[in-house]
Amino acid sequence: MLTKKIVPLQSFLSVVSRRAGHLAGRHYDVIVVGGGHAGTEAAAAAARVGAETLLVTQKIHTIGVLSCNPSLGGVGKGQLVKEVDALDGLCGRAGDWAGIYFSILNRRKGPAVWGPRAQLDRQRYREFIQSELLCTPRLTVLEGAVEELMVTDANPQEPGRHRVTGIRLANDSDPILASSVVLTTGTFLSGSLFMGRTTSPGGRIGDAPSSAGISNTLRDRLGLRMGRLKTGTPPRILKDSVDFSLAKFQPPDSIPSPFSFLNTHVRCKPEEQQSCYLTYTTPGVERVVRETLHLNCHVQQDTKGPRYCPSIESRVLRFPGRSHQVWLEPEGVNSDLLYPQGLTMTMPPEMQLRLIREIPPFHRAEIHTPGYGVHYDYVCPTQLSPALQVKSAQGLFLAGQINGTTGYEEAAAQGVWAGANAARSALSMPPVTLSRTESYIGVLIDDLVTRGVTEPYRMFTSRAEFRTSLRPDNADLRLTLKGFEEVGCVSSFRYQETVRVRDSLQEALTALQSLTMSPPAWRKKLPDIRMIVRYFVCLFFSGMEVLQYQDVSFEMLESVFPECLSPYKEFSQRLKIEAVYRPHCELQKRDIERIQREENMSLPQDIDYFSLPVSLSVEVRQILDRVRPSTLGAATRLPGVTPAAIVHLLNYVWHKGQKEKRAHKRQLHQKEDREEELSARNAS
Repeated sequence: MLTKKIVPLQSFLSVVSRRAGHLAGRHYDVIVVGGGHAGTEAAAAAARVGAETLLVTQKIHTIGVLSCNPSLGGVGKGQLVKEVDALDGLCGRAGDWAGIYFSILNRRKGPAVWGPRAQLDRQRYREFIQSELLCTPRLTVLEGAVEELMVTDANPQEPGRHRVTGIRLANDSDPILASSVVLTTGTFLSGSLFMGRTTSPGGRIGDAPSSAGISNTLRDRLGLRMGRLKTGTPPRILKDSVDFSLAKFQPPDSIPSPFSFLNTHVRCKPEEQQSCYLTYTTPGVERVVRETLHLNCHVQQDTKGPRYCPSIESRVLRFPGRSHQVWLEPEGVNSDLLYPQGLTMTMPPEMQLRLIREIPPFHRAEIHTPGYGVHYDYVCPTQLSPALQVKSAQGLFLAGQINGTTGYEEAAAQGVWAGANAARSALSMPPVTLSRTESYIGVLIDDLVTRGVTEPYRMFTSRAEFRTSLRPDNADLRLTLKGFEEVGCVSSFRYQETVRVRDSLQEALTALQSLTMSPPAWRKKLPDIRMIVRYFVCLFFSGMEVLQYQDVSFEMLESVFPECLSPYKEFSQRLKIEAVYRPHCELQKRDIERIQREENMSLPQDIDYFSLPVSLSVEVRQILDRVRPSTLGAATRLPGVTPAAIVHLLNYVWHKGQKEKRAHKRQLHQKEDREEELSARNAS
């Protein structure tokens, strides 16, 4: 699947420019505004569903640009990339094509929380995305700045106070009409750049912000609640000016793991992977930060920035006296630049150079492009439906940083879902939603629309209550079938491949389950493994149960039983993971089914939620105490109350009920005993 022929950028531009002159007054099913990660995924998804789609971006050549770190994936983020790929999205395959350094984070923990990650070649990634968009049927690309949204009265047959019917470009009096509009403006919505005391309009250095007319339409005409967030990027350093001998080499994985389920390998050969290094800040870094605070208006702002990817100024102020990690990451195979992850800064350029040189590998470093900060508008996401449609505005969908998130992966995940639902709405099909029990995308969207944000939202595996079943390895089985059968955004080729994988895995699991022997027989077959057996529990073990042992691999079992297991060697790792997690997943499935069965269970109104002896967060306790739901089902529908909290609440109420029943039975028996004793005395 990696024998792709990339269409040259000049060819892409020529096709777009030919199309651009024929758009005045035309009606599209879907218009997507913005060509970042959310916008490209939204446009491609809408077209795959079957909608005639228009992607509008300020600059054609910046479509697919990696604005900050040239990387993809990570802990939690890697799961999102796998799920976007399972829904036939672009970023996973683009990562396999452009990756130059691959690693699985969290290897020492279980496979459920592994984080697939890759360092990317900026040029290759951009070329892949642009080539994919050019080859996507029903998708047109237009270079232009959107001046405002076209708003009319709402359709009285549908919920909402307004209806968005299209866009108007700057310096163009004729609107372009559409049934659905998806806004993916990223950091460009009324964006401002900060460097030292200097402020200028923009969402990325070298690019202008989006028109203030969009913000005005959202705030004034549609009445949406909006806020302000900030982010930043580090300086880019000339690679030749860095002394790598003073940093610690971080080797990539010996065998790169692809993001896409369609790929068995990545474009980059294992031996051709680039090098990454690790170093640390020094007390001199903290000294420079404190001496330049009065020159740094970005840091002094009250606007919330990303907690989990903060600037070096924020780290120093929050954790004084500590040493902080700095990762030295390449920007491409032929790039002479280095990305210093962990050194986002917004002080004046001359101070940035002074700070950089306080770190040993950078003692002679030269800066190519200084770091800077960005402030931008976002829409409070609690005003969205789970389909990412604005509740009060028919035909308007939002995705990406406009919803208060941070990161390429979170943006791409929202883009796929908003684009698919925008297309379904335009084609008069009902919206589709994702539960947080079936995907990280569902967790992301549910968190946004029910809880909102007070700072840029970032995905972590800890946000998913059922992460043992939401693993990177099974995203295709969880989402591809749904994406084809219910959503319509998955190709028949990918669907058929997933069906093949599903059926083969089921056959392999059945074969493993059929291999049953006594522990002595298994020890004879596999003399090097240690089996701990409680004979009163189980006299026979299946191959599935043996595969759960840490030192047993599928390859070991296949070598012993080649006749029935050799056809499934390609799924060896997936079968091992499935065997390990199957008991946990079955337990979680029973918990979910219990919640559904016990939806009408009454919750005592005198419960003291703050002293309840179960694992509930302070936020959940506050919500339950304030609302005091009468039934378990009512509690499940409260914004902010997670499925894990519902399980704990269900167990507590059930056990309390059982305890009260036993106490009531004892009281009845005691009463009966007293009555019998009294009758006996009276008889005597």
